[in-house]
Amino acid sequence: MQIVGIGTEIVECVRIAQMIERHREQFISRVFTEHEIAICRSRRRTTEHFAARFAAKEAVWKCLAPKSTRSIHWVEIEIQDRPGDPPRVVLHGSARDLALSRQVSDVFVTFAHSRHYATAHAIAVRNSTSA
Repeated sequence: MQIVGIGTEIVECVRIAQMIERHREQFISRVFTEHEIAICRSRRRTTEHFAARFAAKEAVWKCLAPKSTRSIHWVEIEIQDRPGDPPRVVLHGSARDLALSRQVSDVFVTFAHSRHYATAHAIAVRNSTSA
């Protein structure tokens, strides 16, 4: 396995709260998939969960395209998680195309949050057989 890229991000939860307050559903639906929205809204401290996913999407983008000018829409990077399983990155559209062009076989992500901050780290890898 070879590391293709590493990304990290920290977000102030209040910043995401302000974006949600200011732009409401337009912001939420532009940035998050239906699955992500459902997960975040099912949890206490919803804003912190949105902030953590926002940070994760930024970290994934950074590890895939640190210097790229290619347009990736927020919903093309999806962070899925199920109780007891680690978070899983699912790429769609141009994000998936970019990963394929860089021979990325998987993207690993981890994220955490407190009342004030959310942070995430992502690592894009390629299998040694696909190099």
